Amino acid sequence: MMTDTVHMPPQSGLVPHYQRLHGLAERIPMSLLQLLARAGIAVVFWRSAQTKLANWDLTVALFRDEYRVPVLPPELAAPIATAFELACPVLLVLGLATRLATLPLIGMTLVIQIFVYPTSWPDHLIWTALLLSILARGPGALSLDHGIARLFAQGRSA
Repeated sequence: MMTDTVHMPPQSGLVPHYQRLHGLAERIPMSLLQLLARAGIAVVFWRSAQTKLANWDLTVALFRDEYRVPVLPPELAAPIATAFELACPVLLVLGLATRLATLPLIGMTLVIQIFVYPTSWPDHLIWTALLLSILARGPGALSLDHGIARLFAQGRSA
């Protein structure tokens, strides 16, 4: 029995290069992207905290004279913001209580956008997108949260 084989001409031009690049991109582990998102946004807030700590009198003055955060007095808003900017980035990098750690940072970003620097929306949009992706999808396999969840799952199955 004879079968006819159809010979497809080899693809030329950019298509095979695009397909190869697409295949390589598909192999990037999501856990790596989640780790990079966590580390990237953590650095933004960590640096902000370090700047605040470098000159506390100036920080309180900025909260009083420039930031003018509504509801909270500057003497209270400054230490609260600094505490979140110190604690949440550490939690994000470790991947510990990760989703919970995004919430104060999302809140701070919204306050900054609405009340302090409304023209800086491109930066705030990036921050919010990273934080929301972490909140929605979790920290990924390269996190303490993932390891803890696996330990609990093993304990339940034992």
